[in-house]
Amino acid sequence: MKQLISCCGLDCEFCDARIATVNNDNELREKTAKMWSQNYNAPHITAETINCIGCRVDGVKFEHCNVCQIRTCVADKGFNTCGDCEELDTCQIVGAVLQHMPEIKENLKS
Repeated sequence: MKQLISCCGLDCEFCDARIATVNNDNELREKTAKMWSQNYNAPHITAETINCIGCRVDGVKFEHCNVCQIRTCVADKGFNTCGDCEELDTCQIVGAVLQHMPEIKENLKS
């Protein structure tokens, strides 16, 4: 499994927050903050909070990743991702993510 697949299955390689961080791209940080704050009704997301190197790699994390229930659950169980868990198909924690983006489940199986 690629190291840039997050605990829930998102591909961090293509995440605008990671891309902006790696490239130190303040314009992309601004664009991402505006889009995410509108899409997720989260006005606390600002360009200053758009810094992340990836969910499962060492380095800076997006502020939500530090309190993410999915990431916490995976760590508590000693897994790499939710794909390692027998409860993946019935899990209520990751279920909401998979419901809105069912295609990422394939990332958890690879």
